[in-house]
Amino acid sequence: MEKKALQNVVERACSERGCTLEALSLDDDNVIELTIDRPDGGADLDDCEYVHRAVLAAFDRDVEDYALTVSSLGIDAAQADDALKTIND
Repeated sequence: MEKKALQNVVERACSERGCTLEALSLDDDNVIELTIDRPDGGADLDDCEYVHRAVLAAFDRDVEDYALTVSSLGIDAAQADDALKTIND
């Protein structure tokens, strides 16, 4: 996966949600870790989901074979997982 193409997709999605990309990590195994935030602080779960879905729409997991985590400075990945479990219940 090309990091610049990924960054463009993420920055566009963040802009659409009024967020900013704070950190982007892409390792040799295509493990992607993104951190987003809002100028007023605290990107929420909806923002993380929006960015996550934008990446899923832009890059085929079967072709690119990547793992993706989107978190915010307001919540970490474990907190997001807990929130998703609550929503699904």
